[in-house]
This record gives sequence, structure tokens and C-alpha cells, in this order.
Amino acid sequence: MKLVSVEEMQAAEKAANAQGWTYAQMMAQAGHGLAEMVESFYGYEENSRILGLVGSGNNGGDALIALTELAGQGWEAAAYLVKPRAADDPLVADFARSGGQVIAASSDPTRAALSEWLASATVLLDGVLGTGIKLPLSAEVAETLAFVKAAERRPAVVAVDCPSGVDLATGAADEQTIPADVTVCMAAVKLGLLKFPAYGLVGDIQVVEIGLPDDLKGWNDIQREVVTDETVRPLFPERPLESHKGTYGTVLAVAGSINYTGAALLCAKAAARMGAGLVTLAAPRELHAALAGQILEATWLLLPADNGWLVENAFDVLQANLGHANVLLWGPGLGLKDSTAGFVKHLVEGKTYLRGAGFLAAQSNPIKEEPTLPGMVIDADGLKLMARVPNWHKLLPPGCVLTPHPHEMEILCGLPLAEIQADRMGVAQRFAREWGHVLVLKGALTLIAAPDGRLGLIPVATSALAHAGTGDVLAGMIAGLRAQGVAAYEAAVAAAWVHAQCGLLAAEEVGHEASVSASDLLQALPEVLSWVW
Repeated sequence: MKLVSVEEMQAAEKAANAQGWTYAQMMAQAGHGLAEMVESFYGYEENSRILGLVGSGNNGGDALIALTELAGQGWEAAAYLVKPRAADDPLVADFARSGGQVIAASSDPTRAALSEWLASATVLLDGVLGTGIKLPLSAEVAETLAFVKAAERRPAVVAVDCPSGVDLATGAADEQTIPADVTVCMAAVKLGLLKFPAYGLVGDIQVVEIGLPDDLKGWNDIQREVVTDETVRPLFPERPLESHKGTYGTVLAVAGSINYTGAALLCAKAAARMGAGLVTLAAPRELHAALAGQILEATWLLLPADNGWLVENAFDVLQANLGHANVLLWGPGLGLKDSTAGFVKHLVEGKTYLRGAGFLAAQSNPIKEEPTLPGMVIDADGLKLMARVPNWHKLLPPGCVLTPHPHEMEILCGLPLAEIQADRMGVAQRFAREWGHVLVLKGALTLIAAPDGRLGLIPVATSALAHAGTGDVLAGMIAGLRAQGVAAYEAAVAAAWVHAQCGLLAAEEVGHEASVSASDLLQALPEVLSWVW
């Protein structure tokens, strides 16, 4: 689903109209798609009733077209004109001819008619306001929305493009906005819907086409998207019958310390569960006894450490073994000791040889003659330590994936946390471009930004993922896909979507979001993968 600004949407409609696909035709197709969406979610049954709250603009027009089509299919339908429309409006006339009931708010001063329909309708279609909204709302609109919101019974709510009262540019929302069960977006999702507080009001987001030409100038250049199952399904590699573990690459995971043993375990298990052929866990030697029995599938590279914390010369051991790795995952649970910082400095500045990403990829991409580091996934303490190395982003090899949460992003980029959170999309895109690496800005509505301008947004916000270790799992999942030859941006997008779905599924299975642990995500991972792979 394409993700656009209000200005981009308006420009696209203007360009389409100039090319001969008129505003009236766009509205007709939008209304048809809206009617189909209502049918797909709520299906016609005997005595099905639909009430439309209709405004004076294009959203009201979309709603009227959908109501007319549904009335023709047997729905008992009413259009409640919250704001007056032109006396000769053909859309109102068409709806009336279809057998629908037209009710003007001005002729219903006690709202008795509105109350009767709210008490009996199957679906409420919210088509009062759209892209042209300016807060605060007018009194007539605010009072009607407040009445509906406070009703003793409210039907299932389908919002047209946005719940009325949401600013599609900023995500601000009037307190009288009616929460939607489904929001049906026309042509693309508008940016404001995926900001707070708007996101908490939109319900399930769907998109219907409005017939924009395939060659529409500027439209195809927009590279932002809302990530869905349809987005990620093509990103997973084939797993041929004649394959072997070398086909799917090796993840070398540098993780853990005496205080953070679980981080090493979680990222390594996640990489294995995500399909990597082999996971080698490079960890302080003191952790081996505690962890070896917890992940039987891994091989081990025991690194020099001081009381369970990696020391500077651990890089020499790691460097000697990097030739076996297709992707290097490092950072989870390393801690922030000065000795470990020295190790990270060597790692960022070091040089070695890249074998390729997976056996099949290595066959088609011969070993480079010039020295380079393997592609990396860098997370957690690794990011904090890396930020101490001058020009770190210029020293890293191409194809790195950085996975900061907002506080780690603050350390990496130097911007205040509040500024990052106020413009997550802009910040993610800016620094992905400046640093030249894929950036996964974690948090509610996780963002994945590529240096070439692509941006994916994961439309999930859940406290199920607000637990220690869930980021380690995500890093391992990304590394698992990278080892199999999936490109950096695509691996990050696919893994982040799967990770979010694992959080939702784990919450269902354990019974409550508060009780989800990072290890529950690992248990949910195979089922989620079965949906898309």
C-alpha cells in the first residue's frame, strides 16, 4: 500500500484529471471500491441496514456512490447529510432514486432520525470529512460526531479515507472523532493516519483503487509504502529440494556478555529459526557452559574476555574466522565496557574478505579481490559503541542494516529524542541517505529506510513488543534472511513485518500483551512464516 502526503495525493488527482481521467470518474471508482469493501467485511444479509454520515466534499460523494450501490444490492440505506450539499447534487438524486432515505441534519433538530438509524444499522459509513480538514471542527460537525460517539449503540464503523476529525497531514485528531473499525483509503494511505493519535482511531486499513493511470507523472516515483503480507511474500527466497545447509548461508553472531547472556541466545535462535543454514555464536568464552545446552544447533567461536566482557584483542580471533561468514550480526548484549569498545573500534575499522551471501549467491558472485568486511546487522550496544568511532558510517561495508530504537538513534545521530519521535519518517530517511546504510527505526510503527529513498512502515503498534530481548530477536531474524542472500532493505522489511506479527500472535497465545516475552516470539515465528513463505 503506497504511503503519501496530502499534497502528493492532490497532485496525483490533478495530474490524472489533466490526462483525461476526470475527478468524477475517480469518485465513481472510489465509491464502487468502497461498496465492495463494505460487502467484503460485513456482507449483505436480510434486513442489513447502512447509515452514511455525509459531508459536503469528495468524501461525502464517495459515500453517496457507495450507498447507492449498496441500496441497489438490497441494503436498506440512509444518507444523513451532516453538512448541506448542493440542491441539484446528482449524487443525492441518484441515491434517492435507488430507494435510499435522505435525511438532512438541519431537518432533524432533536436527532431522532439519527438515533433510530444508529440503533438499527449494521454499518455506519463515516464520510463527513477528508483531506481538506482544518481543526478545530465546526460546531455543526463536532456536535453530530459527538452525538454518534456517545450513542448507546454504535454500528460497525467504516471510515471513508479517514475517520472524520483526523488531520491527514499531522495525525492530530479532534476529541469527537468516531473510532473506525475499518478505514478505506482511496488510492493510497495518507501519512497522517500512521501517526499518533490518529493511528489509534483508524482500525483496519484498506486501500481501493481510483483508476489513476499507470504512467501518472510523479506517482510512481513515491517510494514509501505500508508493509503488508503481500509486500513481504515475494521477498522470501526459494528453498529447493536439492538444497543443503550451505545453500542458506552462515550467520556469525557476536553477542552477549556476563550480564546479558540472554541476548546472545535470542539473536542466535532467531537467525536459525529464520532459515539460516548455520549459526555460529561468537561470545565470551565464559558464556559457553551456560548457553551451549540452550541452542544445540549452533557452532561456537569462543572469544577472549575479561570476566565475561569482550576485550580488545578478541577481534584478532574474530577476524581469523570472518571468511566463513556470509553475514555478521553484532551488538546484542555486548555491554559498554571500555575494553569492548576497543574491540568494536577494531571491528568497524578492520578489513577481511567476503565469501558471498549463501552458497547460491557465492556461485554467482565470485569472491572480491579487494579486502572488505561481510555485510552486517548491527544492534543494541553495538550501535552505542560504534557511535564512538569517528566516521563509522564511512568505514562499514555496503549493505549494512542498523537497528536502533529511538534512544540508540539519539546516540547515533545526535538529535534530541523528542525531535526524532516528532518526525520519525523524515529522520529515518535523512540518515539512511546520509549514512548509506539501511536503517530500521524501531518502536510503534517501525520504519525501514534505504539509502535510495525507499521507506517501509510496519503498521503495528503493540505493547507485546515492549519487552527486553525483542530487539535481539529482530536482529537475528534480519541476519537469517541476509545469510540466505536476501538484500539488506528487503531482509529488514520482511523480518520487521514477521517480527510484528509474532508479537501479535504471541499475545493471543499467552493471553495478554503484558505477558509476552521475547522467547514467545521465537515460538510464534514458524506459524507466522507459514502465512507468507
